[in-house]
Amino acid sequence: MSVGSERDKTLEAICYRRGSLQLLDQRKLPLETLYLDIHDTNDAWDAIKEMVVRGAPAIAIAAALSLAVEVSNLASFDGTSHDASVFLSKKLDFLVSSRPTAVNLSDSAVKLKEVISKAAAIANEANSVFQAYIEAAEVMLEDDVTSNKAIGSYGASFIKNYLTDSKNITILTHCNTGSLATAGYGTALGVIRALYADGALERAYCTETRPFNQGSRLTAFELVHENIPATLIADSAAAALMNAGRVKAVIVGADRVAANGDTANKIGTYNLAVSAMHHGIPFYVAAPLTSVDLSLSSGQEIVIEERSPKELLHTRGGLGEQVAASGISVWNPAFDVTPAKFISGIITEKGVITKNGTDTFDIAGFVRKTAGNL
Repeated sequence: MSVGSERDKTLEAICYRRGSLQLLDQRKLPLETLYLDIHDTNDAWDAIKEMVVRGAPAIAIAAALSLAVEVSNLASFDGTSHDASVFLSKKLDFLVSSRPTAVNLSDSAVKLKEVISKAAAIANEANSVFQAYIEAAEVMLEDDVTSNKAIGSYGASFIKNYLTDSKNITILTHCNTGSLATAGYGTALGVIRALYADGALERAYCTETRPFNQGSRLTAFELVHENIPATLIADSAAAALMNAGRVKAVIVGADRVAANGDTANKIGTYNLAVSAMHHGIPFYVAAPLTSVDLSLSSGQEIVIEERSPKELLHTRGGLGEQVAASGISVWNPAFDVTPAKFISGIITEKGVITKNGTDTFDIAGFVRKTAGNL
């Protein structure tokens, strides 16, 4: 994985053209803008694992495109169309192992394998299978931006209709869910962006999101870049901010949503949901339907990734100097699960999923009802 040139496209996390992929090294933000060249799936696996790229949608797209670049640049491939199918499928399985909690990555792999299988069934040569894969990965890149803009539109409209004062809305968000976490525009931050464009947003508040500081490093960076009125707070200040009456709604993203609406998201999300319910503040999840895992009946089945102790023991999410006592044990889960009963609505690209008199969501019913509609 070699270093690319610096550039002005600070909010373009994924720079792709056929045969070439560069990822913005988000570990360096906001002080340095540096792109890394991704030549193959090995480079992508390392970039995902080491948080060069993060955010469930962005991870899935970066992984898919890395394999597209690898096969685009193959000098030769001595095999049949079936061999090409096996080759691609094994590469996708390898990429999925980089981060287990974000369902978008495994979901995209399943969909791409379907494309591969269909292409292999009718292709006479390996190259036809590779081309089908490349085109499918490129469509995923385009579809993500369209999906995010729809999430922003649905979310902004829903929140304005729900709140009595639709012109002075204050939103609290957690982690980073904007252009840097997706192919563009963002999910939860996309809703904030849409509210601001509509003239309805008074101020956005973002948490620092320890220990990797995605809020202070990335979300604050995006909000300043977009000239959106925003204030950074310590993670531990969220409840006090709510108690002061300065938050009208909380919006977060998601890495995996179970069929009942239980949601895995960046560690600290559960804290915010509990505080929001205590203060009578609506709590929304904004995520594409690719973040939903209908195979899981509840959040108890979600596998939670644990990160290196170094992220807590050292500054800058493990990249800086040691600040904690040597010898102390560390528990560092990357995510927590917020039960559906704390969630007011799930904002998707097909509309907002709400409850029907219960503590949980019927997401499968929503998916069936909206199938084929955007």
